[in-house]
Amino acid sequence: MSTENKRVPLLLWPFWAIWKLVIGIIEITGRLVGAILGLVFMIVGVVISLTVIGAIIGIPLIIFGFMLMVRSLF
Repeated sequence: MSTENKRVPLLLWPFWAIWKLVIGIIEITGRLVGAILGLVFMIVGVVISLTVIGAIIGIPLIIFGFMLMVRSLF
C-alpha cells in the first residue's frame, strides 16, 4: 500500500473523512475479532490437549491461537 499524501479537493473532503472513519472502524473490529478467535483457539486447544490422543490436534491449535493473537495485537 502506498502512503502518498494527496490533496483532497474541498468538495470531496466530507466523503473522504467518512471513508477514513469507516476504514478505521473495520480495522479495529478486525483486530478485535482476531484476538477473540485466537483466545478461543487457545482455550479449545488446551481442552483438547487434556487427552494424550487429542494433543496431536490440541498443541498445533494452541500455537495457531497464540500466533493469531500476537498478529492481531501488533
